[in-house]
Amino acid sequence: HSQKKEAVVSTQSTGAALEQPCSVLINVNISDSPSEQSLKQDFENGSTAVKIQALKNAIIMMQAGEKMPGLLMHIIRYVLPEQDHTIKKLLFIFWEIVPKRDGAGKLLTEMILVCDAYRKDLIHPNEFIRGSTLRFLCKVREPELLEPLMPSIRSCLENKHSYVRRNAVLALYTIYRNFEFLVPDAPELIQGYLEGEQDSSCKRNAFIMLIHTDQQRALTYLQSCIDDIGSFGDILQLVIVELIYKVCQAKPTERAKFIRTVYNLLSSNSASVRYEAAGTLVTLSSTPTAVKAAAKCYVELIVHESDNNVKLVVLDKLIKLQSEHKHDLTLQQELSMDVLRILTSTDIEVRRKTLDFLMSLISLRNVKDVVSLLKKEVIKTYSNTDKDQNTKTYQQLLVKALHQCGVKFPITAEIVVPILMDFLAEGNEKAAESVLEFVREAVTRFENLQPSIIEKLLNSLPSIKSISVLHAGLWILGEYCTSEDQIRNMVDVVLESVGELPIVDTEIRESTKDESEATSTVTVTSRVTADGTYATQSALSTVTNHNEDKPQLRTFLLDGEFFLGAALATALTKLALRYKQVCADVHACNKLTAQSMLILASIMHLGKSSLPKKPISDDDVDWLSLCIRVLNDGSPVLVSIFTRACRQSLQDMIGTLDLSKLQLSEAEKDIVKTDVDALINFSHILTNHADGQAVDELELSLLQATEGSKKKENDISTTALSKVYQLTGFSDPIYAEAYINVNQYDIVLDVLVVNQTPDTLQNLTLELATLGDLKLVDKPSPITLAGNDFCNTKAQVKVASTETGIIFGNIVYDVSGVSGDKSCVVLNDIHIDIMDYIVPATCTDTEFRKMWAEFEWENKVSVQSNITDMNQYLEHILKSTNMCCLTPRQALEGDCGFLAANLYAKSVFGEDALANISIEQLSDSGALTGHIRIRAKSQGMALSLGDKITHSQKKEAGA
Repeated sequence: HSQKKEAVVSTQSTGAALEQPCSVLINVNISDSPSEQSLKQDFENGSTAVKIQALKNAIIMMQAGEKMPGLLMHIIRYVLPEQDHTIKKLLFIFWEIVPKRDGAGKLLTEMILVCDAYRKDLIHPNEFIRGSTLRFLCKVREPELLEPLMPSIRSCLENKHSYVRRNAVLALYTIYRNFEFLVPDAPELIQGYLEGEQDSSCKRNAFIMLIHTDQQRALTYLQSCIDDIGSFGDILQLVIVELIYKVCQAKPTERAKFIRTVYNLLSSNSASVRYEAAGTLVTLSSTPTAVKAAAKCYVELIVHESDNNVKLVVLDKLIKLQSEHKHDLTLQQELSMDVLRILTSTDIEVRRKTLDFLMSLISLRNVKDVVSLLKKEVIKTYSNTDKDQNTKTYQQLLVKALHQCGVKFPITAEIVVPILMDFLAEGNEKAAESVLEFVREAVTRFENLQPSIIEKLLNSLPSIKSISVLHAGLWILGEYCTSEDQIRNMVDVVLESVGELPIVDTEIRESTKDESEATSTVTVTSRVTADGTYATQSALSTVTNHNEDKPQLRTFLLDGEFFLGAALATALTKLALRYKQVCADVHACNKLTAQSMLILASIMHLGKSSLPKKPISDDDVDWLSLCIRVLNDGSPVLVSIFTRACRQSLQDMIGTLDLSKLQLSEAEKDIVKTDVDALINFSHILTNHADGQAVDELELSLLQATEGSKKKENDISTTALSKVYQLTGFSDPIYAEAYINVNQYDIVLDVLVVNQTPDTLQNLTLELATLGDLKLVDKPSPITLAGNDFCNTKAQVKVASTETGIIFGNIVYDVSGVSGDKSCVVLNDIHIDIMDYIVPATCTDTEFRKMWAEFEWENKVSVQSNITDMNQYLEHILKSTNMCCLTPRQALEGDCGFLAANLYAKSVFGEDALANISIEQLSDSGALTGHIRIRAKSQGMALSLGDKITHSQKKEAGA
């Protein structure tokens, strides 16, 4: 026993000599640090408040690396006897960070006095002081200090206050884990204590100790009270769930004993217990009953929990559970109806994720029920008078969901179409655009629904208030009005929407009439002048009676929206050409063609007049002229383009989108395929590998014998060298290099420092600073380095955004035995690669255009590359920037001499990055020319991506 004790003490002494263990991190900058002598005077003669401030300064200075051995006795003599609670708490921090051993590793003699103070605090009548002392003893790593205190710690288990008892259990647990020889009977002691304890927090701590020290005793206690678990507190129930999970993972044969217990915990009053129990249940059993019970528990948690962050976390667990049991059709059907209850949440992100999840659950069995409930949600948004941005976004999400239902399951299209068509007259422009996307796809896919869709769209056309929606509606009607009645109705609706023709003459006549009917009003008021006299002021106001009841389409044209007139010209041209193919009456055909040409000529005349707010563009004039010429001449080639090629292009585009969605879904599928002749692994010969996964040792050794030891591509031994940066030169007195370990939100610099001189270097300090959105979290402490020796030191940098950052600094040191200024070695700069924080992402074309219009920062990079193949250059940019190409691959095929593609990526901080590549291949030299335009919400993101592209082009050119 004594040899074991001496070995432990020796090990602890060696460790303490190398590095002081401490769990306290204080980052405070003191402009003027007090001297050691002034602190001594404050401790000796100051009041309680002065002593508190002096003790804080001492702690901060010692944390910063200051050595003040002379303060120890002053604190023991003048501060330790104080009974103030603030001083007591500060002393716990001080005793934790103060060096307790001398240079030889022996315990300081002054610590005997501190140990006696610990003992007095452990028997103090105040329960706060007792409990705080016990919590502090959990951090003590000197067994010589703990051994005299063991009787007092044991006696605290019988204290009347639960705060003291639960901290006494934690203290015994920590001491037993670190120094088992001090309390060898701790598990037996705690088991007896647990049987008589009534407080839930004390029982929890005791049960945790048994789980980690003697699991068999914990199981014995659990089996003795397994029927009373439902009456336990939630904190103890959580620990019980943890024990059941660990036991069943280690011993799968024990699962049957505890499944009923976990089932009962699903009805606990605590939400956290139900959450953990549901997660444990699906690991213990994969039966449909267990999975359904866990899924229902998750849904109930999401519905009744008020915190939206908790809703999202539990929803992720539910999505993961469904993905692991996607082949259970009964679960999918029942789960889909339960998930719809989550839509009662008001948070838009919860609704968005719920609808996306719901789309993966829909099948032929439940699609009609889902559509009917989504229809009720749509009706609720109609009845909501206060339509804020969240309501409009929710409407858009519902439209998208119904769109997917209608396309994926044609049997629901008849129900979905009338619901969605009501959005066209709504003020929500985004939702209306999504509806027209569905209508365009529906009339292409479902020919049986074309008459009803066209009729509904014709009725809604006069009430559409959005220009983009009206533009798309005119295109659809011009393309899919095929019968005589549909074409005539469409032309009648257009004539009604445009109003009386010709437009210019009618507007001039109405404006003249309004001026003659204008009424004048004289207003007389009395004013007081600056000198105090009265004066009379007369005002003549003229009121013109403008006609505010003009048709919607005519209003848009008068506002100068002639691109809408070009869309109308395309639709009327298609209708007139197609009417000639379906109608045998030549007179009727000529009449409809003449009406169409009159409308187009009136729009062109209006555009060239001074009536509209904006003049017509040359492109729109050319297009209107072309449409009139086609109606007049009837060229077979142009007629074929208008009547057949446009629809074929739409069908090709929809087919390309379907193919890209199919490829994406196939890539996301995680199908595990096993060959019929594959070997079966028996769990009895499997051992746990270092990473926690089961590994067949027999098969592993056989592979090593036959094929040799193969390293993975991402093995640390092969990839770590690429993360090493040389900071100093080989001829410098100090050689330093840093290994950069990039985590999600921080960077850890592991710096190797080598003393290349025979002298001992004292107070060697690594001083670092940052540029950009980086923040140095902790400053490396000074070290002493012997001649030709080396050591490692670490520094942590916090990253706040995706922006190119620079870490720079120097190493300062003193040479032992040499007086004078400090020596300094300047370090090379470390440039942080933003690619560690950018990941590929996808978005719809509508979302891309919206972000492109909103983002204000743009960076334009010229294309300068030796690559002559445009697709190869695109792949090079994608690889260099971690961006995803949104343009379908089918659209990039062929050799036409130019390429345009949209790229998108997202950072781990939620920042969006957009890019547009527009390049052209020169016919004479074959070189590529063009630009890459980058847009982002922040300036740093746009500049950093531009610098990355420029650097990659230079690197490729140099290669």
